[in-house]
Amino acid sequence: MPIGDALQLMQRKHIRRLPVIENGRLVGIVSDKDLLHAAPSDATSLSVWELNYLVSRIQVKDVMTTQVLTIHEDTPVEDAARLMVDNKIGGLPVVNNGNVVGLITETDLFKLLLELMGRVNRGCG
Repeated sequence: MPIGDALQLMQRKHIRRLPVIENGRLVGIVSDKDLLHAAPSDATSLSVWELNYLVSRIQVKDVMTTQVLTIHEDTPVEDAARLMVDNKIGGLPVVNNGNVVGLITETDLFKLLLELMGRVNRGCG
């Protein structure tokens, strides 16, 4: 998939990372930052047509992370949080028998923390 299409999908779905699946197996993960960093700088001397052509040729496989940390769906949430903190990552694909069944993110962990603290529907302060 071209990076432009992936970025549009992320924007439409309001998500920041996508697992990359090939033949039913996880082969990578890509974040919105990966895609934005692959875009050209404003300091280029290329024309808009040249830029659009070059960007359209960049595929998700060219910018994705291939060494992906994963967790099993039965992994305790605190273990997932520790793995994310220790590796400075914002999300982990959740797998079962090699198949991606979900994605846990730092936002999910913050929501859980708020639930545990009884603060889900209260305002800040």
